[in-house]
Amino acid sequence: MFLQLKRFSSSCFISTPIFYVNSSPHIGHLYTALLADATHRFLKLVNPKVSTIFCTGTDEHGLKIQNAASNNKMETIEFCSKISDQYKLLFKTYDIEYTHYVRTTSVEHLNTVNAIWTKLKESDSIYSNMYKGWYCVSEESFLAEHQIKPDEKNNKQYVSIETNQPVEWVEEKNYMFKLSKYTSDVAYWLSQNENVVKPKKFYNQLKNMCSEIECDISVSRPMSRVHWGVPVPDDETQTVYVWLDALVNYLTVSGYPQANLWPPHIQFLGKDILKFHGIYWPAFLIAAGLEPPKCLLVHSHWTVDGVKMSKSIGNVVDPMEKLSDFTACGLRYFLLREGTNHSDSNYSETKAKNILNAELANTLGNLLNRCLSKSINPDNVNPMVDKELLEIMLDKEPTLAELIHKCQTLHEEVKTHYSDFNFYKGVDSIILVLHLANKFFDTMKPWTMRKENKLVELNLVLGITFDVLRICGIGLQPIVPKLSDKLLTRLGIPVNERFWDDMAFNVHNLFDHTNELDEQKVILYEKIK
Repeated sequence: MFLQLKRFSSSCFISTPIFYVNSSPHIGHLYTALLADATHRFLKLVNPKVSTIFCTGTDEHGLKIQNAASNNKMETIEFCSKISDQYKLLFKTYDIEYTHYVRTTSVEHLNTVNAIWTKLKESDSIYSNMYKGWYCVSEESFLAEHQIKPDEKNNKQYVSIETNQPVEWVEEKNYMFKLSKYTSDVAYWLSQNENVVKPKKFYNQLKNMCSEIECDISVSRPMSRVHWGVPVPDDETQTVYVWLDALVNYLTVSGYPQANLWPPHIQFLGKDILKFHGIYWPAFLIAAGLEPPKCLLVHSHWTVDGVKMSKSIGNVVDPMEKLSDFTACGLRYFLLREGTNHSDSNYSETKAKNILNAELANTLGNLLNRCLSKSINPDNVNPMVDKELLEIMLDKEPTLAELIHKCQTLHEEVKTHYSDFNFYKGVDSIILVLHLANKFFDTMKPWTMRKENKLVELNLVLGITFDVLRICGIGLQPIVPKLSDKLLTRLGIPVNERFWDDMAFNVHNLFDHTNELDEQKVILYEKIK
């Protein structure tokens, strides 16, 4: 198991990157936040007493923001606030329960940037120099010769090889960070634990990137070109490089320079910003005398019907526009169900509809409805199971034996997958058990037992199926918290009996006593037409 849960017996610091406000949020941004939120919820289920920081927010400085605000004929801070509010609404709608929200335009953050800049100057890690190089506005960074190529449509124009965005030759006074001085320290940090970057493919990529670092990096821009930024302390002709500014947000949350909880335990990020979080960020921290993060969890991107999301193509998916199609619960489930960190995942509305109908509405929701049917369960109870009958049925009915076996291993199996941030594998395991429960229910034909007045046998079928629903509901809490709450409430499970240890299946609990169920009518997930 990768995520050493014992490390978090008292505290845990989780973060998403702060999101750039040059445009509205899309499903890729939501997915990053969902990964962090599901992990945060899972950790609190495993250890309810753990003290957590879960931070997110918006990155609001830089040339792209200047230009975006200008193009929208808005004051820059007004534009930033508009987009930042969109992220807050998105997170509220999709139940992202962060504890801290950072805006880089806040006074608190400005003070932190000033403090870390001063610290880097004191450690002789920053110096002034004339800088020449190819600058990419869209990436807010300088690129080396091997990172650019001639534009296929215009040989006089050069573009970034990675993004195909135009670059321009720039000669200007900048402050430089001595990245070359700290490359060996970053390499050592990586060498100490290959799980510091997950999945393994991104760890290997980062090691290769680190070995190729030769030059120092520019960490400021002339105020005349980029005025929307944090002024460099004691030099108002320069603004702080947007990536140094942005990465410092995690220190803002920690309360730097006191840094009450440091370093971050898990930092979630997309693969496109691996270099900034995996090389620049630890180098800045080491130079400031601070410990680098414990783990970077890197995820791949989302395509749409097999095509990369692009504004020019017009296939960017706005999660707020999909509420009427799938609901917040539905899209949460689909993204965490289908998202794989090691490889790009594909968003398909047809696939989303099919999965949500098949798994949430039918496999889970319909199983609950069948157990609650007045024709089968007129007394609305979770009945006690007869021990002797269960022992007989385990020998006679292979479907029941398989179901019980899977329930007994589900608790640890899902814990292993969630601990390694593979939420899709955890959901796979839960859905498999629910499929088995449906098969068991169909095989036993409880509606016939009711008609034939075989109540002891009927109670066995209902009691086991209700307990399967209970443990699956507990396991789905990090994925679909509101749906799980509806399910567990309908089953009459108290809030203080919904922690991870409560998910462990114990057959002896089935023999305990009959429980009355909650009376409210509930539809877990409305089938999509």
